Amino acid sequence: MDWNFLRTGIPQIHLNRLLPQLRWQIGRLGAAGKIGLGLLVATSIYFFSVVLPQETVLRKLKERAETLQTQVSSKQTPGDAETSKKMSGDQALQAFYDFFPRIDSSPFWVRELVRLAKKQGVDLSSSEYRLVNENDERLARYEMVLPAKGTYPQIRAFMADALEAVPAMAISAIAIKRENVTSEKLEVRLEINLYLNK
Repeated sequence: MDWNFLRTGIPQIHLNRLLPQLRWQIGRLGAAGKIGLGLLVATSIYFFSVVLPQETVLRKLKERAETLQTQVSSKQTPGDAETSKKMSGDQALQAFYDFFPRIDSSPFWVRELVRLAKKQGVDLSSSEYRLVNENDERLARYEMVLPAKGTYPQIRAFMADALEAVPAMAISAIAIKRENVTSEKLEVRLEINLYLNK
């Protein structure tokens, strides 16, 4: 008896019988069935080639995060945790005020805003500045009115960059004007407060 024929020939015979039946069944599906079958095959390929490898990566990252968390908690002694939590009210208040930039640093922050506007392609013109310095307050407020021109994505990116780069800044008001519906350029009036430590 020929064992090579049994190993290769019998599966080949079954495959030769199966292929015509498979073609006939696919032909019966119609257009919608063929599209559905194609989508099923495509999603299966996508799942096995993209989703499953990402799950493995995610699992490894979670294990790494747990390892790092364990290392951090083992390095911190119970006494360290208690001293970091026990901060007096005056110390906490001083730490809060130390977060804000010094009052003499306002020119730097104005230059930073101008730099960020240029980076995003926003035109700034005829800005107004006013320092509000009340005697009984620990913080001074530097009020800025910035007329700006640019597209909506440019203005939005400028505001996002400014708020990230200058954390002691707040946008207190914004007015947006467009010449007509088809115009891409916006005229924006930004009112910004920069809080400074005296």
